[in-house]
Amino acid sequence: MSHTLGIRQAQKQKTRQALLDAALQLLAEQSLSSLGLREVTRAVGVAPTAFYRHFRDMGDLGVALVEEALGSLHTTLVALLAATGDGEERIAATVELIVAYVRTHPAHVRFIAREQHGGVQAVRSAIGDQLTLFAEEVKDQFAQEPESAGWDPEDLLMLARMYVDHMVLTASALLEAAPGTEERVAASARRQLRLVSLGRHHWLDEQ
Repeated sequence: MSHTLGIRQAQKQKTRQALLDAALQLLAEQSLSSLGLREVTRAVGVAPTAFYRHFRDMGDLGVALVEEALGSLHTTLVALLAATGDGEERIAATVELIVAYVRTHPAHVRFIAREQHGGVQAVRSAIGDQLTLFAEEVKDQFAQEPESAGWDPEDLLMLARMYVDHMVLTASALLEAAPGTEERVAASARRQLRLVSLGRHHWLDEQ
């Protein structure tokens, strides 16, 4: 019995992932608000009723795509920040992380960039929640660093949000970059982070 249940669970997970993959592929050319449930199930080869065994509606599927796109980045980003100081090593590693992610997950990046201000409220909220969580995690790491001595927690969160927003904008810029211009975008991103880092070191100068 347990073996049979295990097979069924694996098949259910396989179908769920197939629905996510099909939706992501279809979303390369359209927004989530215009994507129909039947388009997704047709691409997978399952009946429309099978969709509801995995998701409540298309918004629920979209939230799952947000988690798939951004969830795995939390550990990677926090580990990167913990391993580097506020200097050139962190700047280079951060931009390298973004470049690598855009190369390996272009469809996910495109989905987040489009749906961050899209027409599906649940997905907009999910993206906002993920980015807020990123900012809180970055703030917590920054708070442990000597450069943050004397900083107000709200100012530290502001700095973290700038860092996260910069990552999102850089990912979008890399996604839209013309062939052969990726390094130019990356170089600009490094310069912008250098400016943020410089401002951090002098934020308390007049206080």
